[in-house]
Amino acid sequence: MKPVDSADLPAGVTALVPQQQVGIGMVCPFDMALDRELWRWMPNSASIYFTRTGFLDAPVDVDLCRDLNNHAEIAAAVRSVTAVGPRVVGYACASGSFVYGMTGAKELSKCMLSAGAEAAVTTSEALVRALDVMGVERIAVATPYTSALTGLLCDFLGEAGRTVVSNAGLGRDHEIWTIPYAVTCDLIRSADHPDAEAIFVSCTNLWTYEILGMMEAELGKPVLSANQVTAWATLSEAGLVAESLPHTGGQSLFSRVA
Repeated sequence: MKPVDSADLPAGVTALVPQQQVGIGMVCPFDMALDRELWRWMPNSASIYFTRTGFLDAPVDVDLCRDLNNHAEIAAAVRSVTAVGPRVVGYACASGSFVYGMTGAKELSKCMLSAGAEAAVTTSEALVRALDVMGVERIAVATPYTSALTGLLCDFLGEAGRTVVSNAGLGRDHEIWTIPYAVTCDLIRSADHPDAEAIFVSCTNLWTYEILGMMEAELGKPVLSANQVTAWATLSEAGLVAESLPHTGGQSLFSRVA
């Protein structure tokens, strides 16, 4: 193949400077399939630098999520991604960050900071921040998880000072990324309760971007999701939430800045 000669490029291209990006590091579990969804919240000024933890051959249950909360693996992933200088590093896993409660989530972000992250936030901490800025005390929970894992999420929210007024789960322990939007919408409806001020849809492997604004309009209350709060919290740390507003399609969380 003939090398490209700069003389063959359109006029002015060689004088252009590539747009400078604010980097957001994202540590994901090995089975994360929704990289594209997290990108949906990003403004043009941001780039996500993804990295993954090692493979585990197990169903999505409590034991797996405990194994995902592996500080040595997560620290190694953070050290790799900080080579490109992200302004913040997120841990994009709800269950892996709530499985050991509030203390476990805080210890995980401390581990990320110790590994070199300039700033760090886990999905579960991002959820608590979102509830704080929205003033939500009573919440409904919708998950694709088994009942045991859903119960641990409810316990985590109780530790965070919230009242879980209702919950619903699908009982899935594999290939959560294949669940269609229609099933997730029905799950959200079944989780809703008149006393709930908001609904949280857990799991960063569950597609939600396209339906959050629609479900907020239908149910008349905020509907938050794991990927949404992770994107929002990392963008908040990076100072870029306002730039993402044109992309958020009626999602009320993005009108708030942490």
